[in-house]
Amino acid sequence: MEGVGSLGRVGSTQPVPIASITKVMTAYIVLKDHPLGPGVTGPAIPVTADTLAAYQTGLATQQSVVKVIAGESLTEIEALEGLLIPSGNDLATLLAEWDAGSTTAFIAKMNSTAQTLGLTSTHFTDVSGLDSGSVSTATDLIRLGEAAMDEPTFSQIVSMGEVTLPVAGLLINFDYALGHDGIVGIKTGTDAAAGGCFLFEAERTIDSKQVTVVGAVLGQRTSSPITAVLDSAEALANAAFAGMTTVPAVAPEQVDGRIVAPWGSTVAVKVPQSPTVTGWPGLSMPARLRVGRLPSVVTPGTRIGVLDLSLGGRHIDVVLRASGRLSGPSVIWRLTRR
Repeated sequence: MEGVGSLGRVGSTQPVPIASITKVMTAYIVLKDHPLGPGVTGPAIPVTADTLAAYQTGLATQQSVVKVIAGESLTEIEALEGLLIPSGNDLATLLAEWDAGSTTAFIAKMNSTAQTLGLTSTHFTDVSGLDSGSVSTATDLIRLGEAAMDEPTFSQIVSMGEVTLPVAGLLINFDYALGHDGIVGIKTGTDAAAGGCFLFEAERTIDSKQVTVVGAVLGQRTSSPITAVLDSAEALANAAFAGMTTVPAVAPEQVDGRIVAPWGSTVAVKVPQSPTVTGWPGLSMPARLRVGRLPSVVTPGTRIGVLDLSLGGRHIDVVLRASGRLSGPSVIWRLTRR
């Protein structure tokens, strides 16, 4: 859950082939190196001999490719659309060579970027995912998905159900779950080595607040791996949202502590008002208490300190206040103490 943390995981944590989800990294690097603003199509990229060869080879071996012809040029946005929507392996070659001069140099960028993003269980051996040596884990892919979806052009492309390119014509997104159960992207992938794979993002409104979850399902091996992986992702998204609710970070008026004076007087410390958080049952938030020097007079509402709650990398401050007056020491107590 974005801004909160992990809801958990199940299955192996070992790196496995990820098929065309590899193209998420390819697109992410291209957009980092060549950003596109709203409505900007980017420069024209000529179809190279290597791209044409990748198309012809892919066509002959029933790979996922986008039709290209000699002498054709695609704008950056068109090439990215062809990469992410119909998952063109040949357009991964086109973009990699355009960005880094060669696929070898681009693969080095992919692995360097993985390290920068903290994807410790991820390694790339190609730019499209056709090679089973491109591997990752669900946890790493979720982090990659969050980074990619922070790029407006990327998130806009993967939300499209179809695209029309100059030579290839109308192309359909393999993410058939788009628009179902709040799913707004990101990328599917499937082949014999990887099975069915899906890195997804879903959005839903919980108690008037938009909540975003990012998830990954890998290694679905059935007679219809894409259907299996999409169904699994929808089930995960529905289960995640069903368990979410918005509650106060700290229960208001609950006694959260006490001030006890040496002379025996005591007063409860409470949280009169608390910010709300959206989460799920069992979610824990590490808390740190900050209390400075107490004032000489404590009356109802006196600020006593702050609870610093940690949630998904952000900090929430909750003010603690005295619920009543702290009585001073009696005369006898004063007289019998030096």
